Amino acid sequence: MTDRTGGCACGAIRFRINAPLMGVGICHCTDCQKASGGGPNYVALAPKTGLEVTKGEAKIYSRKGDSGGDVGRAFCPDCGSPLWSLPPNAPFLTVKLGALDSNSDLTPALHLYTSSAPPWHLMHEGLPTFPKMPPSPPPGA
Repeated sequence: MTDRTGGCACGAIRFRINAPLMGVGICHCTDCQKASGGGPNYVALAPKTGLEVTKGEAKIYSRKGDSGGDVGRAFCPDCGSPLWSLPPNAPFLTVKLGALDSNSDLTPALHLYTSSAPPWHLMHEGLPTFPKMPPSPPPGA
């Protein structure tokens, strides 16, 4: 499946991804924990040029990442649903799997920022884990 659609909980924001996903991972960083309400974020890497917002306008919150560059986190200004993140200097964005209309065919390939994970975060046995960012390109991508 190449085209994927998604959006926020209230329907104010809708988007389409019209390019193949580059990989799927689980991020345990502190910012992702805050965005998810405590757990890690399950994300798919999508080419930046492959995302098209088809309805509404996401609000972007920016914060310095480990690289020193600003990471933008898109969310719905009405319902607060996290949608995607914009890592600095990367050709991809990370789309939250929960924002996709269909995600049952996606399987995470790695855990990252595990150094920030509390002991109660579940780790999938057999998946590679990285204390921070994995080496480029990520395994399975």
